[in-house]
Order: sequence, then structure tokens, then C-alpha cells
Amino acid sequence: MDPESVAFKMKPASKELAINQGDSVVIIGSGMASRMNHFPHFETELYLRFPEKNIKIRNMGDEGNTPGFRPHPGRNQDDQYAFPGAKELLPKELQTASSPAGHFETPDQWLTRLGADTIIAFFGYNSSFAGPADLDRYKSELQAFIRHTLSQKYNGESIPQLALVSPTTVQDLSDQFSVPDSSAINKNLALYTKATQEIAAANGALFVNAFSGTKSWSGDLTIDGALLNDAGYQKLAPMLADEIFGKGKIKENKRPSVHTAVVEKNFMWLNNFKVPNGVHVYGRRYNPFGPDNYPFELKKTRQMTANRDQAIWATLQGKPFDLVAADSKTIELPPVKSNYRPSGKNGTVDYLEGEVAETKIATPEGYKIDLFASEKTFPDLKNPVQIAFDNKGRLWVSTMESYPHYRIGDARPKDKLLIFEDTDNDGVADKQIVFADDLHIPIGFEISHDGVYVSQSGSLVRLQDTNGDDKYDVSELLLSGFDDHDTHHAISAFCADPSGAFVMNEGVFLHSNTESVYGPERGTNGGFWRYSPQRKHIMRYGQFSIPNPWGVAFDDYGQDFFLHTSGPSM
Repeated sequence: MDPESVAFKMKPASKELAINQGDSVVIIGSGMASRMNHFPHFETELYLRFPEKNIKIRNMGDEGNTPGFRPHPGRNQDDQYAFPGAKELLPKELQTASSPAGHFETPDQWLTRLGADTIIAFFGYNSSFAGPADLDRYKSELQAFIRHTLSQKYNGESIPQLALVSPTTVQDLSDQFSVPDSSAINKNLALYTKATQEIAAANGALFVNAFSGTKSWSGDLTIDGALLNDAGYQKLAPMLADEIFGKGKIKENKRPSVHTAVVEKNFMWLNNFKVPNGVHVYGRRYNPFGPDNYPFELKKTRQMTANRDQAIWATLQGKPFDLVAADSKTIELPPVKSNYRPSGKNGTVDYLEGEVAETKIATPEGYKIDLFASEKTFPDLKNPVQIAFDNKGRLWVSTMESYPHYRIGDARPKDKLLIFEDTDNDGVADKQIVFADDLHIPIGFEISHDGVYVSQSGSLVRLQDTNGDDKYDVSELLLSGFDDHDTHHAISAFCADPSGAFVMNEGVFLHSNTESVYGPERGTNGGFWRYSPQRKHIMRYGQFSIPNPWGVAFDDYGQDFFLHTSGPSM
């Protein structure tokens, strides 16, 4: 599915891009683009600007990307690079082998699958943290990317329209949080924005200066100064649409319903492009069982995503569209046989009730074990994965009924964060509170004075209870780009350290690439992350060749100990 290539011919960029009937618009780039999947106001704006065109919009953005570097655990090493010759144009650290494996399609193959007519690229942020010394190298990388892109016929007929969008200005939030003063960051961003503008003009790509366009912004628009929040993306959307496609009129009364339809479409799209547990879908664990079900699931996902395109178009026209009826006509998934075989190693299918299980557990001298809560008493307590106690002595439990991941066509995931309380002080839980019941892969959490920090597949979110009823009211996406290529290895087993930051465990096969006001932070193949809420700071805390680090604790001296369960050893 590689595109047809033609010789690059320099043509001056037009002042604005055109949209034709049925065009495919593809967003690519790093975190600024990727987070638009969660805050798709720009997509909503485009649909409203072109209500009669039946356009399709897909977002291929991913944290950590650069013009030439597109890391992914399900692509082989040579396919970590966006185009031929890209590897040699990258910094040495991005040329290092990281043991990825699989048949996930390359960027060119995806753009061909999507038949891209227009490509909107968001690059420059990650590269800017290398400063002035790396500017010339970045220019070479960017120029090679533009010339490659404008030499491909992704739609099978013509080269695409290409727009390059600079990063936005970083807000100075140092008076609110312990984050860096933005002056040094913005100084480098200004250099890289100017360089991007020069290279775009010299190679025939439209350029949008979002850096200058956001200098005067103020208010609550970012998470940490750099990462736009929902309000930030909402403000950015019309500016980008004006600069790329020219000013246009829209029907504001349709915005809420169209935006809802776009969010629904992106849920399905992400289950295609960023399907959780991809190691079994196209990675090193694809064989021997992947071929039995995943090709069918991907096909159904694409059909359901196409149905949601039609729902958006119908909404724009004020017409009804029956998604349930449309989805019922997608392919039926074949039954999947379990590969579980009872054995001495695997155990048996006999389930021990809690009262029986506690008699089987040997405890050291001076310790005892009692059953506090069980699925028999509390049916929601299915597949518990982490526990913690709050300062009221209540037990919090995250559950993952949807493990190993959501299956397309099923009801939406309803993994939970539960609170158990012993109200009569008899040592047994008699009260359950559902703090959250719309989660997916909450394999780690940490309770704090300002909310509960929870892993959500590839993201870190903060859930806040604003009215004191022990149910969350606000969900805030803090960081994205954590890998969920193998969901049981995703960020998990959160544990606070003595400073008030917390450590998150991450297992083998994963290639995480996060972004924050501190720049990109990368980690591969087993290790630990540390997030400081006070500083909005994420760092790769430890890098080890370990498959399953599922437990960490600190002693009275602040020393950390971790357990990995492929031994197990500590």
C-alpha cells in the first residue's frame, strides 16, 4: 500500500488551501496534533466551514514525533523513520535501536490508506528543546520531510496540499505553579518557528505562525503553560481554520451537535489507529492467535468509523442518522476460542471464594489475613488491579472488567474506581461507593488532596470530586503519549514518594513518548516514570531491562524498592 512517488517540483505555496467534495484531510505531527483527538475543536470547525463537502478528517498525531521520526512499538526498527533517508538526518539518540517489532503500517502507508488530499502537519516543539545548536539539522530534516511529502500521490492521483503549523507560545504559569519561566522556552520556539517558515516558503508548503498568533493569549488555556487544554484548543480552532483555508461563515447553532458527533467518530478512529493492546493486533505477539480475530476487529472498526463520518454529514444537514442501524450492518465478529489450557503452571478454572482463599495463604509470623471485601458481596469488584487507602481509612480499588482492552461493537468500557468502607467497625466492608464507572484500563491510581490521578490506557488523568459526594465531577487530561501497546504493561501500580510526586511502573515492549512544558521525555522497554503534580513535571525515573515491574514502595529513608513478577524478584 505504498504511494506512487514522483519527482519533487518546487511550486510556490498558495495563500490558502482548497477543499473539494469528499476530500480526505489528515492531521499529523507531535503532541499538539495528537491531543486534538481528545479536544477536536479544530475538526469541528472544519466540518462547520464545509458542511456540503462530505470531508473525512483523520488525526495521526502522536507524542514524540518529529518530521522524520515516528516511533511506534509495532513497527520494525527501519520503519521508525518517516521516509527514506530520515534516520541519518536525526539526532544520534533518535537513531538508537529500541527493539520494536511488528507490521503496523508506516506513515506513508497510512496516508495512502486514508487517501490524503490535504495534510496539516504540527512539528517543531520537540525539536526546539535542542536549542540553537541543532537548528540547522532541524532545517535539513524538515526540508526532507516536505520534499518527500510533496512527491507522493497518497490519493492515487495527485500530490497533497501541505500546511505546516508552528507550536503555540508557551504561557508563563510560574507564578501559579512550580514550572519553568517560559522566556527561555519561547526564545527557542521563536527560532524554530522562523526556521519552519523559511523552509516551508523555500519548498512550497503553506505556513501558519501559531506562535505569533497566540502571544497575546491569557487565561486558563493550558495544563502547564505548553499543553493546551479544552479551552485552549477551542480558541485555537477558528484561528487555524482562517489561516489555512481562509475566513468562512458557519452556523453556530450546529456546533454542539457536530462536536458531539466528531468526538464519537474519534473514539472509533483511535480504536483503529491507536488500538490498545496492539502487541497482539500487529506486534510481536500477533502470532499464533492474532490472525483468528484482529483482522476482523480492525475491519469492523473501520466500518463503524465510516458510519460516524456519515453521522457527521447528516448532522451538518440537520438530518437524522441511525447509528445503531448502520452499525448492525457491519461485519459480525467470529467467535474466538480461548488459548487457556489448565496446567500446573496455568492453574485450573476452579474459582476459590474469598473465605476459602484466605485459608490457602501462608502468612509470616505476626501477620494475619482477613477477607475485607469480595466479588460475592460486591459484584462490581471484578478484576481488581490496584488498591490504596485514603486518610479516612477507606479502601479504594480500581477494576478492569474490560481487560485486556475494549472490543469494538461492545458497550463502552465501564472499568471502575470503587471505595469500600467499614461503617460498623467489624473489620468487613459493608458499603461501596462508585467514584468512577466510565474508565478504561485504570491499572494505576494515586489519591491526592487535589483529586485522584488515574492511568487511562495511554493517558494520565486527574479526577476531581468538586461537590464532596465521592463521585468525580471533572476529568482533566494531564499527559498523553504513554504506550498501551501491551495493556498489562501500561503505566501502573502508582506509589507516592516522600516528596509528594508519584512513581508509575511501565513494562517491556512499550515505547512511551510524552511531552510537557519541559520538553519531550521518552522511555522504552521497561522502567519507571515519576510525575510531580507540584511542578507539572514528568521524567523517566528509572530505565531497566525488566518485563513486569508491578510494585514499588518506599522505606522510611526514602529508598525505593520495586518488584517485578517474571521471577519474581525484588
